[in-house]
Amino acid sequence: MNPATPIAITMGDPAGIGPELCLRALAAPEVRKLCTPIIFGDTGVLRRLSERCNLPMPAPSNIHDCTTLDTATITPGKIQAACGRAAYTYIESAIKAALAGRVAAIATAPLHKEALHRAGIRHPGHTDILAELTGATRICMMLAAEELIVSLVTIHVGLAQVPNLITTAHILDAAELTVAALRKLGRPDPRLIVCGLNPHAGEGGLFGREEIEIIAPAVAELRRRGIHAEGPLPPDTAFVPERRKQADAYIAMYHDQGLIPFKMLAFEHGVNITLGLPIVRTSVDHGTAFDIAWQGRASPASLIEAIRWAARLAG
Repeated sequence: MNPATPIAITMGDPAGIGPELCLRALAAPEVRKLCTPIIFGDTGVLRRLSERCNLPMPAPSNIHDCTTLDTATITPGKIQAACGRAAYTYIESAIKAALAGRVAAIATAPLHKEALHRAGIRHPGHTDILAELTGATRICMMLAAEELIVSLVTIHVGLAQVPNLITTAHILDAAELTVAALRKLGRPDPRLIVCGLNPHAGEGGLFGREEIEIIAPAVAELRRRGIHAEGPLPPDTAFVPERRKQADAYIAMYHDQGLIPFKMLAFEHGVNITLGLPIVRTSVDHGTAFDIAWQGRASPASLIEAIRWAARLAG
């Protein structure tokens, strides 16, 4: 990690806790030891929040001003199309800077999916925006904390769609991208646990054949490629303490299968990392928290961790 390394921090939805998180993160001494943070957001929003919550305002050199809206029109804690458009502009500007090499990584504060949709942006979240704007064709969401690392084969889709989206190829993509990230983080020979989809991992086909026809062949192929992989394991016992000692990371079949144990263990400091991009991107693992927006009560712990992981991966 190099304190001179520039890392973009996108402000997220201006009506949420993102602006406060940015101000608190830039005031944290540990962040200055990791990198040179640059907020991609609205200077007017940051100044208004700084005055309202008595938080220090960053130097102009630490702000990339993407002025997109009239600060006076923002209603904290409310879903607004203008804020959805602004949040998209911040991430778009940061991606351009990262692709051009002006910043080494991006750490993102939360946006609001409905605000995006009201602004006419049909992406379900950051991951899809990043994939489109960077041209990435093989991506994976990895949740990371010291307690647990878990990657997802499917992300933001309805549960009824999951079985049709799980393929051997998608499992291999998630696993290989995870292994590459772990090696970059200093784990040269990582061990993976691959979860099943159905109760009891299908119980030999009694509760579904996805384990037999899709997941087990993926695990066999990973082993053939020299990757330590175990599974498919029943998800209800895969995350118990003894199992976690045996794994460097998990491959979960769908969102809640991975996110429930992850948030149980690391809700305050978990980090979302998008794998497969030509740039480094990390994020907080929580939402916009409209109920406490602009009240001076938001904890920057997850954003600081996101910056820390971004600095590690960029380094």
